Amino acid sequence: MIATNEFITDRFYSKKVGDLHFRNLRVFSPDTPIFQVAQNMAKEKVSIFFIAHSEKEILGFVTDITLRDKVVANQLPYSTRVGDIMDKNIIYIQKDAFLYEALLMMFQTKTRYLLVRDQGQYVGWISRNKILSEQSQGPFIFIQAVRQAMDKDELKEKWAMVPGIIHQLVGKGLKAQIINQIITAVTDTISLRIIENTIRQIGPPPAKFVFFVLGSEGRAEQTLKTDQDNAIIYEDKANEHREMVREYFLDFAERVSADLDHVGIVFCTGGFMAKNPKWTHSLSHWKRNYEAWIKESTQETVMKYSTFFDCRAIYGEFSLLEELKVFMDQQLVNPPERFFMNMGANALLYEAPLTFFKNIRTFKIDGEKHFNIKKAMTPFVDLARLFALKHRIFETNTGNRIEALRKSGVFSDNEAMEMYHAYYYLMTLRLEKQSLQMMEKGEEPKNFVSIGQLTKVQMATLVEIFKVIKEFQLKIKIEFTKNIF
Repeated sequence: MIATNEFITDRFYSKKVGDLHFRNLRVFSPDTPIFQVAQNMAKEKVSIFFIAHSEKEILGFVTDITLRDKVVANQLPYSTRVGDIMDKNIIYIQKDAFLYEALLMMFQTKTRYLLVRDQGQYVGWISRNKILSEQSQGPFIFIQAVRQAMDKDELKEKWAMVPGIIHQLVGKGLKAQIINQIITAVTDTISLRIIENTIRQIGPPPAKFVFFVLGSEGRAEQTLKTDQDNAIIYEDKANEHREMVREYFLDFAERVSADLDHVGIVFCTGGFMAKNPKWTHSLSHWKRNYEAWIKESTQETVMKYSTFFDCRAIYGEFSLLEELKVFMDQQLVNPPERFFMNMGANALLYEAPLTFFKNIRTFKIDGEKHFNIKKAMTPFVDLARLFALKHRIFETNTGNRIEALRKSGVFSDNEAMEMYHAYYYLMTLRLEKQSLQMMEKGEEPKNFVSIGQLTKVQMATLVEIFKVIKEFQLKIKIEFTKNIF
């Protein structure tokens, strides 16, 4: 019987939340005195209880850390209602979700516990430690270690270890979409630690805000060649406080961006970072941005700002970004025709690198033939974004967009399968080549793939994928640009 750590790690990715023995719910009324909750924690050796009038509607939860930070540290009377100190940030996952998805959700939301939901009902809860015990080693243990890193120098050391981990995962045949999510979880975790450290250094923010990411990070599709794409929304404040609030967030953004660059998540050459004053603004200013991009659309603005339609909150008041997305949805109910025409034209800029004779179009580097794999993948990203916005689907991940478009009937099952498999074949090849460049050659990761390093099967597969791109681009021409030539 195989009992190696590699076998255990591989098996972990096929396990679901329902395969784990999760704990039954124990709930207390919000009127229960906190000393009774603490007594039950001690008696049952449990570190969390849920607060509710019934198991159907959970109001919040209390952990041992809640009691330490909110009760003991503040010297509250032990007769205080538990409802007054409970954490209301309820996060749950479906019973049929994968365990790795549960872990990623925990790392992204900074929670140690998740409620488990099945057929509309809460059926139990799971802890991060319980899931980690299912995987004796691997990337999730590493993410936990990143969470515990104290400063930017330690974070830099952790980031340098990522290529080795990705190289192993690619070698084991792990799906590219999972690897993307793992890289994204690591960069999110590093960003969160830097943001928290920065706030400790300069003091608490003078207004609610959300730090959000764009582009490949916003789509949770990061590779080993990654740079910063981020921005800040802060709440609108009265005129007399505006300058003070803006000054704080620009200083905050400058520090965060500098520390990310120090770690190895480098500055964006296009300037799409919160440290750029153009991308740190109040919610009302951001609404005006999106309104202008949609209503006053040109092909230039679409090319420049399409990355802002791939955004995801990672820290702060997530509701600010949600409000902006609701506003964006309203703008897309009846947008000017030129908006989608320009989006369509933009999606046609990157042609599949296929010659008239069905060979791969290449360029030479040091006498060797290469093609740009990032540009080869761009049509899939643009196509999925374009159709998602057209049908007001606000998933940001390309794979999730394709699936949502399939479910809504925009793409047939065959079209969705072709797109999905083609896109993630390219993603796997990209990750494989980047990890090899870093691990074996000690080079910086690149988006160029040498033709000479590909097998005949890989070459034939790429030719077929580029044919698929051309077919889908014809679909864009017909539907969005009214031009089939």
